[in-house]
Amino acid sequence: MARRPVIGLTLDSEEAGGYSAMPWYALRRNYFSAVVRAGGLPLALPHEAELAAAYLHLLDGLIVTGGAFDIDPALFGEEERHPSVTMKQARTAFELEAARLAVKRDLPLFGICGGAQLLNVVFGGTLIQHIPDSVEAALAHEQPGPRDRPGHAVSIVAGTRLERVCGAGELQVNSAHHQAVADLGTGLVINARAPDGVIEGIEHPDLAFCIGVQWHPEYEISAADHALFHSFVEAARG
Repeated sequence: MARRPVIGLTLDSEEAGGYSAMPWYALRRNYFSAVVRAGGLPLALPHEAELAAAYLHLLDGLIVTGGAFDIDPALFGEEERHPSVTMKQARTAFELEAARLAVKRDLPLFGICGGAQLLNVVFGGTLIQHIPDSVEAALAHEQPGPRDRPGHAVSIVAGTRLERVCGAGELQVNSAHHQAVADLGTGLVINARAPDGVIEGIEHPDLAFCIGVQWHPEYEISAADHALFHSFVEAARG
């Protein structure tokens, strides 16, 4: 049996309430099942920034997942904070450290939704803090329907790794974000856009695998979503 590469997935976190009377970690099961179906061995990562290097030594690839929170605007040089911004500082500290170490090691790195935004910040880029207030005639990037159905189309940029992986010039994707990439980080290129011009995907062409997408491919609503996970896991296999 072929070895399954170990894929780290960053967890989400919440304070006491709901699932537990104590603070807790969580992540939807479809993140893990998508990794398993793609041939990987998923490993959940708690938010211990000082242990990021130790965790990275265990991994063949890193997925920075999405979540209902935002990156502190101060981390990309903005003093003003939009009223809609909510933060999880411990999570962001861990994800920044882990992603920076992954880039330094050229470890395959996959950012999903907020994870794509974090990748842009890692490379020195900035973010749109609230799409409805910054993009004229913006689409409903926080779609009202279920996440296992498409919310809008994205156009894939020709010649990018994303195009090679997905094998298509346009995809129907789900959408659950109110922020997006503004100014690109150093070395990154755009690989997907929404019809309203919002950047929906980024990648670093000089690294083994470094892709971020604004949608949630773990729902696998298209063959391209599965192809993204498969390509990432194969890159982690080395």
